[in-house]
Amino acid sequence: MTEMAYPRPQLERPQWVSLNGKWKFFFDPEQRFRQPSELTEWPHTILVPFAPESRASGIGDTGFHRACWYEREFEYEKPAHKESGRVILHFGAVDYFARVWINNMLAIEHEGGHTPFSVDITMLLRESSTQRITVRAEDDPEDLEKPRGKQDWQREPHGIWYPRTTGIWQTVWLESVPETYIRHIRWTPHLERWEIGFEGFIVGQLSDDMRISIRLTRGTQLLVDDSYQVIGGEVHRRIALSDPGIDDYRNDLLWSPERPTLIDADITLWCGNQKVDRIKSYTAIRSVNVQRDRLLLNGRPYQLRLVLDQGYWPDTLMTAPSDNALRRDVELAKEMGFNGVRKHQKIEDPRYLYWADKLGLTVWEEMPSAYRFSPKSIKRLMQEWTEAIDRDYSHPCIIVWVPFNESWGVPDLAASHIHRAAVEAFYHLTKTLDPTRPVIGNDGWESSATDIIGIHDYDFNPSTLRRRYGRLVKPEELFDRRRPGGRILTLDGYPHRGQPIFLTEFGGLAYVHPDDKTRGRAWGYRFYENHAEYEAQCSALIDVARTTAMFSGFCYTQFTDTFQEANGLLYGDRTPKIPMRRLAEIVRGHD
Repeated sequence: MTEMAYPRPQLERPQWVSLNGKWKFFFDPEQRFRQPSELTEWPHTILVPFAPESRASGIGDTGFHRACWYEREFEYEKPAHKESGRVILHFGAVDYFARVWINNMLAIEHEGGHTPFSVDITMLLRESSTQRITVRAEDDPEDLEKPRGKQDWQREPHGIWYPRTTGIWQTVWLESVPETYIRHIRWTPHLERWEIGFEGFIVGQLSDDMRISIRLTRGTQLLVDDSYQVIGGEVHRRIALSDPGIDDYRNDLLWSPERPTLIDADITLWCGNQKVDRIKSYTAIRSVNVQRDRLLLNGRPYQLRLVLDQGYWPDTLMTAPSDNALRRDVELAKEMGFNGVRKHQKIEDPRYLYWADKLGLTVWEEMPSAYRFSPKSIKRLMQEWTEAIDRDYSHPCIIVWVPFNESWGVPDLAASHIHRAAVEAFYHLTKTLDPTRPVIGNDGWESSATDIIGIHDYDFNPSTLRRRYGRLVKPEELFDRRRPGGRILTLDGYPHRGQPIFLTEFGGLAYVHPDDKTRGRAWGYRFYENHAEYEAQCSALIDVARTTAMFSGFCYTQFTDTFQEANGLLYGDRTPKIPMRRLAEIVRGHD
């Protein structure tokens, strides 16, 4: 990346160094090598964190490669005193199965292409300053039992599927920590009690006189300055704030897209009077829940205007070109009039979530699908989904979890009790891990266990959509007869119980600029040659979704053109197809 920001924005320390940059690289399609010592030649150089399929990596090879190797050296002088601290090696994400060696000694293995992992490498470092890190990534391109999201299993991208991502695709970094340190924290806002839940987890040498002090501020305003005893390496406390009273003051402290108020946190670990560790973090006061047929944000009905965001870039694939590019995507979504995004089939970089927190954009987080049902695929999905929730739990921007989309990976929901059990298990697991947010068990159709019913309908006729979902249509009639994609909306035994109804995919109108040489290879749900006709049709469809009383919100497909898929409101380079001011008028209406 052209600039580096701290990769984990909700647990930040000053002592860190990025290992992004040039690494030695080697494709191993036949998986001939198992140990770093077996490799004698490195024919390529790759720019980490960009995947080898991307042009930005310097490789740009989109073929099938079941395994690849990375290696680089870095400088670290091991302290003479054995209690001078620890060195933690972090990976943002490696697709799909990673083995990591430090100086030819195995340090860690990790399975899952979208979630982070880390390892204490202190004891593996040499006495000399030059250290070596080697990574082997296995990623079978034809394996349909692993969570892969939009990554195509065919050699060339087709339909709605995109180029594959192999190996390292998020930041690699080193962090220096004390011998005893704060490993993990979680924030949980409780608006109804005007409290913030805090959980802290400590590793290292524990003692009875260990405590954590927390200082919460909003700008120059001090909100909390308190400390809590560490018991068994953990702290679990609800931090009470002074209720501001009248709504004007309360609203000033609440987080929302319109007013994204963040609360800065300074957290210090003490042993007696000795400062042991210190981190910076942030949190927010906000609530999200469902009441009858509406979604509530901070206790008030809130219409969500979402756009489907694949999270790809033309030259860098799933990795953003820079931190500024992540920020710009958040800014663009807001400038277009949307107050949220549905991150589709991707666990997004934490830096995106940071900018959504800071600038004010709601996010629906969705698990990348596997495409074959089996006990193996379900175990893989469950492990990775659990890790994703754990990583992103504290971000105020995330307001909905979505473990399944359009029955992908559970294709026989209507007929198979085993497939239904899987969706129900993920719904209840998610509610157990996070009871504070709504969960959509399976978005699009064939709903069972769910807090929100999402409907995908790509009918391009606005009049048809208005008749189908308009004021004269009762929800029970809709669920009895409507079959988008040939699928029933709710499974037998799971009738509509009054949950909010969202139009979570619609539109998909494709427009390719007449001068675009890739025009003949473009894909979309419906193409428009005339720009004025395209704009009018977008406006009419969004107007139906925005004004239909049955819908508590909507999600338009989609944010940008993505490779061959030409149905974005922006081109792949983020240039708007419709002037931004006009687009914002379409999305917001006259609100």
